[in-house]
Amino acid sequence: MSFKIAIIGAGSVGFTKKLFTDILCVPEFKDIEFALTDVSEHNLQMIKAILDRIVEANRLPTRVTATTDRRKALEGARYVISCVRVGGLEAYADDIRIPLKYGIDQCVGDTICAGGILYGQRNIPVILDFCKDIREVAETNVKFLNYANPMAMNTWAAIEYGKVDTVGLCHGVQHGAEQIAEVLGAKSVKELDYVCSGINHQTWFIDLRLNGRPIGKDELVAAFEAHPVYSRQEKLRIDVLKRFGVYSTESNGHLSEYLPWYRKRPDEITRWIDMSDWIHGETGGYLRYSTETRNWFETEYPQFLEAASKPIDREKRSNEHASHILEALETNRVYRGHFNVRNNGVITNLPQDAIIESPGFVDRFGINMAAGITLPEACAATCIASINVQRMSVHAAISGDIDLLKLAVLHDPLVGAVSTPEEVWQMVDEMVVAQAAWLPQYAHAVPAARERLSTSQVKTREWAGAARRSVRSIEELRAEKAALKQAG
Repeated sequence: MSFKIAIIGAGSVGFTKKLFTDILCVPEFKDIEFALTDVSEHNLQMIKAILDRIVEANRLPTRVTATTDRRKALEGARYVISCVRVGGLEAYADDIRIPLKYGIDQCVGDTICAGGILYGQRNIPVILDFCKDIREVAETNVKFLNYANPMAMNTWAAIEYGKVDTVGLCHGVQHGAEQIAEVLGAKSVKELDYVCSGINHQTWFIDLRLNGRPIGKDELVAAFEAHPVYSRQEKLRIDVLKRFGVYSTESNGHLSEYLPWYRKRPDEITRWIDMSDWIHGETGGYLRYSTETRNWFETEYPQFLEAASKPIDREKRSNEHASHILEALETNRVYRGHFNVRNNGVITNLPQDAIIESPGFVDRFGINMAAGITLPEACAATCIASINVQRMSVHAAISGDIDLLKLAVLHDPLVGAVSTPEEVWQMVDEMVVAQAAWLPQYAHAVPAARERLSTSQVKTREWAGAARRSVRSIEELRAEKAALKQAG
């Protein structure tokens, strides 16, 4: 087989390498072309050197090109994969820093909440530019695979306004299933059969079977509470399981910021999180992790390049959906996964226009969703609160309506649990002014926002958050890795 895959945001080096090696685990795909594009020429050259080394080491005819000219990369592409972070870590730091001044403590801030909503405002104009180029120069029946957060907002914009055949992809479901299989004592996650449905990062395991035997709430709660690690790391998640009756896919830290109950007061935050790793609820945890990862990669690049000389091990193909979807579409080998698509009746008690994450099957006829799923009422209620925020956020990003943007932030569950309307109005003004370089649709609103900030009487505070850690130096990271290697 010979076709072209374009990867936008290919400068996300580690993730691009994973997608690349996964796809090349499919024997029929050895003769395809990967076209890499990114705004960073430096990152592009690093990832191209790594991928070229993989091709050479495995004696493959695979072609790899790299260009900052996105349109050129998209020409003739059958598949387009996006893993962009618009604004980079500079804008992301403001997504965390500014809301903290108003008492809003986020662990990740890339899906909803104040940070995720502004992240969507930066992404959506760029997503629509991608879609315009895709419509004009890619293959006629091109499929757009979006990995970039905020997943639901980006996918919503690409489908409704970009008019491109789009599916959103995430790995939260797979990770949650691995946890459940472990606590239940399964030898492999393959022993677990499950239906997981909802919206991205708020997906629920509504049907669980271990080797065909149904698993109920009480058994699952007992299994998690007995686990020596998860009982400590997933306290909030276990509490939601007890109250809702079903387990959420999302990590302790992620889930905590989509709900109005657990991060509303500093003392409550420290009660529910665990500091053994950023993903369990640390203030700005993903920002710290991302910063350390970038610094580590820049410093240790020669080692990453050397590691690329090893043969591809097909047994280590990851559970990221992209390679499996492409394999199913091109070879007709059926793949079952969980995909982000427009609802259109798939989940009976969520809005039709929402982007849902739910089970589907892929073959040469496309992605076919399992329809007629009904969520437990509490799960649906929680999802609908986020969907309403996502809808307003998408419409604000399209229209450049700063008042609608403020209303979207006001209706966010965690923001509403912490902040007053006056605080929200000022916070959004501050974030729009700080991120104006990445928000062209709000250029007309920036001068007035800046003027309001100069005369505002709303008080803020400089606050690091309830559980903030400093970014570790390369030396500290090296020492930690050496200690872990020695211990294990």
